[in-house]
Amino acid sequence: MTIPDHQHLTNTSTHPSQLATPEPEGYARGLSSRTIQMIAIGGAIGTGLFYGSGGAIAQAGPALILSYLAAGLAIFVVMRALGELLTYRPVSGSFAEYAHEFLGRFAGFATGWTYWAVWVSTCMAEITVAGKYIEYWFDIQPWITALVVLTVLFGANLISVRLFGEAEFWFSAIKITAIVGMILIGIGVLTIGFGHAAHPSVTNLWADGGVFPHGFGQSLMTLQIVLFAYVGVELVGVTAGEARDPKKTLRKAINTLPVRIGLFYIGALLVIMSVASWRNFQSGKSPFVEVFEQIGIPAAAGIINFVLLTAALSSCNSGIYSTGRMLRSLSLRGEAPARVGTLSSRAVPFTGISLSAGVMVLGVVVNAVSPDKAFTYITSVSTVGIIFVWAVILVCHMIYRSRVTDGTLPASDYRLPGAPVTTPLALGFLGLVVVLLFFTDSGRTALAVGAVWVGLVCVGYAALTRLAPAGRGGSSSQHAAEQGTRSGGTQ
Repeated sequence: MTIPDHQHLTNTSTHPSQLATPEPEGYARGLSSRTIQMIAIGGAIGTGLFYGSGGAIAQAGPALILSYLAAGLAIFVVMRALGELLTYRPVSGSFAEYAHEFLGRFAGFATGWTYWAVWVSTCMAEITVAGKYIEYWFDIQPWITALVVLTVLFGANLISVRLFGEAEFWFSAIKITAIVGMILIGIGVLTIGFGHAAHPSVTNLWADGGVFPHGFGQSLMTLQIVLFAYVGVELVGVTAGEARDPKKTLRKAINTLPVRIGLFYIGALLVIMSVASWRNFQSGKSPFVEVFEQIGIPAAAGIINFVLLTAALSSCNSGIYSTGRMLRSLSLRGEAPARVGTLSSRAVPFTGISLSAGVMVLGVVVNAVSPDKAFTYITSVSTVGIIFVWAVILVCHMIYRSRVTDGTLPASDYRLPGAPVTTPLALGFLGLVVVLLFFTDSGRTALAVGAVWVGLVCVGYAALTRLAPAGRGGSSSQHAAEQGTRSGGTQ
């Protein structure tokens, strides 16, 4: 079987998976197991749950729980497929690296730049809403808050990967505390009558119009909302180049995903729709605020507003981190300007982070001019882009497993359960969500923006192939030590 060009990493025949120690790519391994676990947990909790689920509950009723369960199963397959690839070859910028290896140079280019666009656009949206959350307490223009937030998080990411990890640890801790606290209080309401909720009962899950109050079709349409709420779970794959003992640490983080989905999504929604009927929830208002107000918790809106602000800061922090690493991975393969691949003396991709943050500033400008329309178009890129990235992970896993069967590549000891059946099933689920996008205005907007992005990627790749013919680029591990040493990075 023909080996892709970029696998010729050195002048020897040694494949990266056969190396005794994974290439650190010039990065400092400053992310501890404790930090990785919290990044993994926090990545699965965002404004999609705290804020966006209100409209989804109004649309689907209790059936939304089933939507989160179905999407959670698909995401677990994606993450276990990624985990198997990571134990085969842990590398920063993993999605693009595997796409390059198993699907070719164009796929690696498209995956890397698409994931970069996903997080840049997500950050634009998050700094926009962060300004609105601050406006709840202070009379400050949202664009000013957005600029301050971006500047502070940009500075933190430049100092060290450890500081990024610590910030993400505490952001995640706040989100987890809010959800666990709500669940425990809700259980108290249901069991001992704590608070002042009107009619709390688990029968609210089926007694008021049934599990599918608006029919199965409306419940199915929430899958696109639900799936987007899981954006960020794949972030642990980007940390592979900076995690201590990545094979052990990343495996542990992925193994806890079912528990996180079961507790933070399914558990939270079960309690929310038991404490109050699904008819009490509406788009534009956090269901957490509604539940706390029903119970009689003082300053409920202020508490959840703080948690929402934390979720936005966490997402932006992760976005700045991941975009810098993905740009460096692209650069080391010759698919982004060479300067983007350099590391600072603190072993962080200074130029990649700076370039990403510079593009994110456009979100501040657009927010000041036309915040409502901007938010819709910005998030559209994330919706279609992340589905593409997850699909690439699944396809790469299928090819990897076929090559293991052929004896071309070594097998991983961390295998996806149920493969090869579960991988195409998850891929089919993602395809279903894409089809459903055609049936809503926001979905069609997302597909239209996605089509424009595909055109830009194709133009960019055509320009790349003229400037750097195939074979001149390589995997990031090929040039990492050279680049890191040149720019003063530490191993």
